[in-house]
Amino acid sequence: MADMKVAAYICKGCGIGERLDTAQLAMIAQKEGKAQVVREHEFLCNASGVEMIKNDIANEGVNHVVIAACSRRAKAETFNFENVAISRANLREGVIWATPADEDKKEIVQEMAADYVRMGCAESIKMLIPRTNPNLGHNKRILVVGGGISGMTAAIESAKTGYDVLLVEKTGSLGGWAAKLHKRVPSREPYTEPADTGIAELTKQIESDKHIKVFLNSTLSKTSGSPGQFSVDISTESGSTATENVGGIIMASGFTPYDMNKLPYLGAGKSKDVVDQLGLEALAKAAKGGAIKRPSDGKEVKSVVFVQCAGQRSDKEGELPYCSGHCCNTSIKQAMYFKNQNPDIDTNVIYTDLRTPGNGEDFYRSAQKKGVTFTKGKVGEVVPGSELQVKFKDLILNDDAVAKADLVVLATGQVANSGIDMEAQLLAEAAERDDAKKAKDAGEAVAEHQEKPKGVSILNLTYRQGPDLPHLKYGFNDSHFICFPYETRRTGIYSCGPVRRPMDIAQAIEDATGAALKAIQAVENAALGRAAHPRSGDLSFPEFRREGCTQCKRCTVECPFGAIDEDEARYPVFNESRCRRCGTCMGACPVRVISFENYSVDTVGSQIKGVDMPDQFSEKPRILVLACENDAYPALDMATMNHIQYSAFTRIIPVRCLGSINTIWVTDALNSGYDGVILMGCQKGENYQCHFVKGSEIAHVRMSKIDDTLKQLSLEVERVKTYEVAITDIQRAPALINEMAETIQKIGMSPLKF
Repeated sequence: MADMKVAAYICKGCGIGERLDTAQLAMIAQKEGKAQVVREHEFLCNASGVEMIKNDIANEGVNHVVIAACSRRAKAETFNFENVAISRANLREGVIWATPADEDKKEIVQEMAADYVRMGCAESIKMLIPRTNPNLGHNKRILVVGGGISGMTAAIESAKTGYDVLLVEKTGSLGGWAAKLHKRVPSREPYTEPADTGIAELTKQIESDKHIKVFLNSTLSKTSGSPGQFSVDISTESGSTATENVGGIIMASGFTPYDMNKLPYLGAGKSKDVVDQLGLEALAKAAKGGAIKRPSDGKEVKSVVFVQCAGQRSDKEGELPYCSGHCCNTSIKQAMYFKNQNPDIDTNVIYTDLRTPGNGEDFYRSAQKKGVTFTKGKVGEVVPGSELQVKFKDLILNDDAVAKADLVVLATGQVANSGIDMEAQLLAEAAERDDAKKAKDAGEAVAEHQEKPKGVSILNLTYRQGPDLPHLKYGFNDSHFICFPYETRRTGIYSCGPVRRPMDIAQAIEDATGAALKAIQAVENAALGRAAHPRSGDLSFPEFRREGCTQCKRCTVECPFGAIDEDEARYPVFNESRCRRCGTCMGACPVRVISFENYSVDTVGSQIKGVDMPDQFSEKPRILVLACENDAYPALDMATMNHIQYSAFTRIIPVRCLGSINTIWVTDALNSGYDGVILMGCQKGENYQCHFVKGSEIAHVRMSKIDDTLKQLSLEVERVKTYEVAITDIQRAPALINEMAETIQKIGMSPLKF
């Protein structure tokens, strides 16, 4: 490696030069920060400023650059130089926008800026220039698991961009449940009539596309490897096995309809004339546009009742607690089957909440014009007989009512085909809730992580963490529903369609297109040795000092993405292509032997220690904030953009994820004389918003034990706080800092100051 040469560049633009003594900052960078090259510039991000930096890199041998200007979230592309370690000192959002422009505050604001320059230089010195991941995978073929409308769309969209595709379907034909439909809900103007499913056209596209290879009557018996270099064993109906290599995987295994026979109180299983929505589709297809007949006697249906939310949006044991999304529009479509056949057929849709978002409203109004009746009510029972009786509570009149019908259609929900036994899970969760209630009554703790029953695995992963993709509640594949909806906790494997969340055909098509794009991004990044989202393009990867490893397994257990295995000697084996670069393993390591080239215990620790710490008599406290770069740090930036300010005694260090925080940083900060430490991470738990899934939750667990450390140091527990901060908390995040400043004022400065 070439000799390190650090250059610090101080920007005067955006008001920085007006509020700060940049000449003093340049002197600090040179004398204390050990920067060999130091330059000031009127506007560092303009063409001449960027050219100045490029010239120093090319002609002066600069390979470590400190940009003392705006937030690292601003001008990221402008200050992106190849083969250079780059550190950012946030003087704009983090200093001059965060503090008032009062003359009597000038000294402490200058001290704040000086510390950020020191911190930027200290970080840069400890950084290494990231190398490319040596564990490259160059295969760019996409595997799609599932031949329903989601899988077919994902295959077609991938092939359109020139990528080869393997499409594996467990049945003997493509189309999935959509192929069993008579018609579909319309997806384009005028949104007034049921439309053709389009499955025949999609099938023709796939059969004629040279980029798509189809395996029917096939399943995956083994999946191993990582992005760019997956190996899959495909077992066929004949008993043969084909081994194929692929770069990315799209899980589009679809759904299974909720078993209506579990709803006997709604007449299911007691009368042939009680069917679910797919049962009605079969009747409509059999009718071939003619009169739909009763299953019991073959007579023409003269009256039909649709029961919405049948066995879903329910708190009854074994039923689905969620909404399946498509059912309201599907019932409207099916009501039109009857009205289009004969306007005199009595069609009644009984609902508690009718959900037809977007252009579904036009479809709903079209059904109203055709004479479909919509009744707001809650069905309690369907009584079998020659004429079915639907007993319900009329929620408008607040009265009990009965609707009579030849046919009753139950709008049951979607159960994800995710390799989990949904019925067993629902029963286990009900038992767990009951146990929790009993335990609460008894004052006992209940294990939160008991293993849920599983079904048949679909991918059969060889990962140490198990054969399935991790699931969210109710069996849907895990994904970050806001930021990264297609990703799973297995890098390079993306889910789409109803296996990810309940949805209709239009949403499934859009979902599949998104998943295809993410899979393509993953294989391209893998070929270049770069990380996948959310740190897409990051060349760094984790390494560890084997001689210092205690084989505690905390890194392998805590990694949210299954990126760490173990060798025969039980040492960790890092799979760089699976790694998301969150640093959770680094935070987990008790002996601090895990690091990244540009992010390590030393890069953060040196920033913490790089601050010029006032003595205990100065009445200038120091508050350290370790803020998640994905939510908390942007929230603080946006707060100052909106003129919301916080204490000038604060020093903020962005971290990749709260899960990467090693408790030694907190201990070092307290020993160095910091008066307070705040950790700001993402929302954790069931509705997590952590970009790295478990990082915030893991950090909260770690920090729950920090009180013992504080007591050992004879410090008040109020000096360390851990918070969940959303990116929208632009009012709250600064308030938490100011709250800590007030706390320090009450309890006094740290006795550990020198």
